[in-house]
Formats: sequence, C-alpha cells, structure tokens
Amino acid sequence: MKKLLYGIVCIALLGFLTACGGGDDEADQDTTPTEEQAGDEQTADAGDGDALFQQNCSSCHGGDLKSGGAPDLDKIGSKYSKDEIEEIIVNGKGGMPGGILTGEDADAVASWLAEKK
Repeated sequence: MKKLLYGIVCIALLGFLTACGGGDDEADQDTTPTEEQAGDEQTADAGDGDALFQQNCSSCHGGDLKSGGAPDLDKIGSKYSKDEIEEIIVNGKGGMPGGILTGEDADAVASWLAEKK
C-alpha cells in the first residue's frame, strides 16, 4: 500500500513540476519587430519621455508608474542613473524584454524616468 501511495505522490509531483515549468521561454523569444511592426509610426514625439512611456511601458508598469504587474518606477531615479535606466530599456532586465524602445526614444524615456526620485 505504501509503495502505491509513494508512486502516486511521485507522479503528482512530476506532473506539478512539469506544469509549472521553470524554463525561461520569454528570454529565448525574438523581440525584433516584424516588418509590419517596424513600419508602424509612433504617435509620440521622440523627445517626449512621458508620452513614449505611456505608449510603450504603462501596460506593464502602470500609467502612474506603480500600479502595473512589473516593478514600480515611481522612484527609479533614486536607484539608477539615467545611463543605467537607458541600458535596462535597451537590453532588458529580468522579465523585461529589451528593444521595446531604442535610440532617441530610449534616451527620452530614460531621462524622464531618471527624474523620478
């Protein structure tokens, strides 16, 4: 009887571990925009960090910088410099993919976020 119970527990544990994964599939995904996405014109000006943030980042970080599922950014300028923030935006960090914003857009959002202290 104990062997049967032990076997059931092992199979249940194996099923649980398989379902929960543990792999980092998001890190392996290609985040390069498709031709269709690359052709889309953004409506915010390159120098408008707030508008660029609202268009590209607020769905995860929240429109108020702290009500999304991603880390709060309302005081990010006290933790990271502008250059460090820009590097995170361009290259990604943790669960955040890189390349959502690049160039002048990344610089504008980084400058805007660096002011949040």
